[in-house]
Amino acid sequence: MTSGTPGIPPPPPPGLRRRVSRWWRSRDALSRLHRWLLLRAAPLLVVFLVLFALNGALIGWTDAYNVLIGVDSPGDVSPQWSAWPLSVAGWAAVPALVGGAVGYAVTDQIQAHRTRELAEILDELRRHSTSPANSDGG
Repeated sequence: MTSGTPGIPPPPPPGLRRRVSRWWRSRDALSRLHRWLLLRAAPLLVVFLVLFALNGALIGWTDAYNVLIGVDSPGDVSPQWSAWPLSVAGWAAVPALVGGAVGYAVTDQIQAHRTRELAEILDELRRHSTSPANSDGG
């Protein structure tokens, strides 16, 4: 037996606009690291991968890799118009992405260990300093 009123069709599934709107509003439920990875790092990573693939197709994969890591100058390859953005991405954008991800991960770990109050920590330290194990005068 079906639930609901017979003869009335169910509502249509939400459209693309509604689903995107729900996804966009739900981003606040993510942790800081996951939000940063999804909204900041992912678009930059896509741009970086497109740059690398474009340069791989135009100047060759070995030359693109060498320009990316700074072994070769972007002025030494042809075409230069695509090698310069790849060189800048390898010099600045990739280390910034890695540093940002590590920074957020370290911050999350520090905040996870800061859940205890200072008074609670001081009381524990006082209990340990007056424990019988330290009563031998040492």
